[in-house]
Amino acid sequence: MALDKPYLGVPGTTIFDADQSRKGYWLNQFCMSLMKAENRERFKKDERAYLDEWAMTEDQKQAVLDRDLNRCIALGGNIYFLAKIGATDGKSFQQMAGSMTGMSEDEYRQMMINGGRDPKWGRT
Repeated sequence: MALDKPYLGVPGTTIFDADQSRKGYWLNQFCMSLMKAENRERFKKDERAYLDEWAMTEDQKQAVLDRDLNRCIALGGNIYFLAKIGATDGKSFQQMAGSMTGMSEDEYRQMMINGGRDPKWGRT
């Protein structure tokens, strides 16, 4: 019997639960590999070849290549692991988060300083 997951209906939110963890296992392992300088260099030298060493789905690999972090999350990525991709690209977490919301880094920073999004955002 499937678990009741009322949190799945939160607009604009993907909850990283056990199912997401299983779906994104290899994607997240790839991200963690970027903690080692030699792996970052191998990835930057030939991203596709490095990704092909991991048992990720083609969708996951393409999302990484496209730097589509929202898609990576939908495919099981955990934002704290995905941050390793941003760091490899020389981006701050704030820059990454801004890109995921469609805001500039400055717009995102100001939104967070102002207390974040309205809790009613995206709800009808």
